[in-house]
Amino acid sequence: MKYEPDHFFGRDVPFMRHLGLRADTIETDFARTHLELADYLINSHGDVHGGTMMSALDFTLSAAARSHDPLGYSVATIEMSTHFLAPARTDLTFEARVLRRGRSIVFCEGSALDTDGTPVCIARATFRLLPLKGK
Repeated sequence: MKYEPDHFFGRDVPFMRHLGLRADTIETDFARTHLELADYLINSHGDVHGGTMMSALDFTLSAAARSHDPLGYSVATIEMSTHFLAPARTDLTFEARVLRRGRSIVFCEGSALDTDGTPVCIARATFRLLPLKGK
């Protein structure tokens, strides 16, 4: 599906714009985003800040959670667990997939990949589906 370039799969998310996250792909049960490395995203060690990766993963996972009807649903994060595998020092690609979708709860997993395709961070999250008006 194609959406306006200044929106995130049908939503305006100012914080994601602030981070520089770019929406790429959304398909049923899958979403992908990209983040270009920038000075304001790094920590005191020169690595991408963990909070940056967690925020981008939360958004990308949530996009996968509503990917079956991106304009008909919003979501609320119930829980998210994150594991940092290696320092992130390049542009990043975030990929997320649905593990199981119920009527109102969705379970997802995803990863942050460096430019070599190496996972630097993984996460699992649970979301509550929130139908938008008219659903």
